[in-house]
Amino acid sequence: MKGTKPFPPLKNDNLLRAARGEVVDRVPVWVMRQAGRYLPEFQELRKQHDFFTVCRTPELACEVTMQPLRRFDLDASIIFSDILVIPQALGCTVEMHAGVGPVLPQPITTPEDLKRLTVDGALSRLSYVGEAITMMRYKLDGRVPLIGFSGAPWTLMGYMVEGGGSKTLSKAKDWIKNYPDDTKLFLNLLTDVVIDYLEMQVKAGAQMLQIFESSAEHLTKEEFLIWAVPYLRRIRDELVDRLTKKVIPVVPITLFAKGAGHSLKEQSELGYDVISLDWTVDPTEARAQVGPNITLQGNLDPQDMYRDPEELRTLATEMVHKFGKSRYIANLGHGITPQTPITSMEILVEAVHKAL
Repeated sequence: MKGTKPFPPLKNDNLLRAARGEVVDRVPVWVMRQAGRYLPEFQELRKQHDFFTVCRTPELACEVTMQPLRRFDLDASIIFSDILVIPQALGCTVEMHAGVGPVLPQPITTPEDLKRLTVDGALSRLSYVGEAITMMRYKLDGRVPLIGFSGAPWTLMGYMVEGGGSKTLSKAKDWIKNYPDDTKLFLNLLTDVVIDYLEMQVKAGAQMLQIFESSAEHLTKEEFLIWAVPYLRRIRDELVDRLTKKVIPVVPITLFAKGAGHSLKEQSELGYDVISLDWTVDPTEARAQVGPNITLQGNLDPQDMYRDPEELRTLATEMVHKFGKSRYIANLGHGITPQTPITSMEILVEAVHKAL
């Protein structure tokens, strides 16, 4: 965790300025999952180390976090980790299976299974993330800001109930129908851990945070307002309150609710500094919904990264023009996919920086 040695001064603060609505030198750009599978150097490292070993080893996590910065003129780094470290800290086994993704072999199938979760000591079991953040701040030498993150409660619950990723989240939605009170208990339990976890990340040196509600797409608007929004509000309000009371500078916080374009106005009322958009949302409509005082992030379709170079350059330039230079952070509308050509990242970053 953070020691007595001060962190190096920040040299490129465009990301933080954009999040606060201040004037930027250039539109900042970073990419979700920018440290990961599409990079050959990451693939080489993974041949030697299990996925969660990389997450749990600060030196390795920092190496992976740094890899995209060596290749691209990005305006942010995001600590290499995974949203499922929280279920692990609660006592769930999480395995990463090649070609499948995360698997939880003993899912939470009934409310009785909630008793298996070990809430006490969960934060201490996540200390390696804080250590990696602090280490990374020094390694960055102020080059760009460092983003910390967490999965949101509904998304985490989905993985824990389904036993891994799901195209329908049918088991989690059955919980809503069959165990509504227990679902609220489950979501509040996860919310408590997420708040602790994010506070720890800020104390360790994270300069910005992002909350991934990646499974919002499985909820109707009515369901989203019941099963996601109250917990997202709690996270933001209680985290800010804690940091303020402890006289710790409050960092900008981004909310990414994938598939919740139906509730942009409601998202804008939760107090987050940045609303990140998936690729299905029109920038003009998003701005009309959230108003002028919230920063937007996004939202190129990750599949556009497979287009020919000139097409991609045109699409990236048009995207920036639609959003404008004020209160905007360029990104994809979801994580970069594994087979994305390296040249596409180069083109995207260059096009964003030159667009305005």
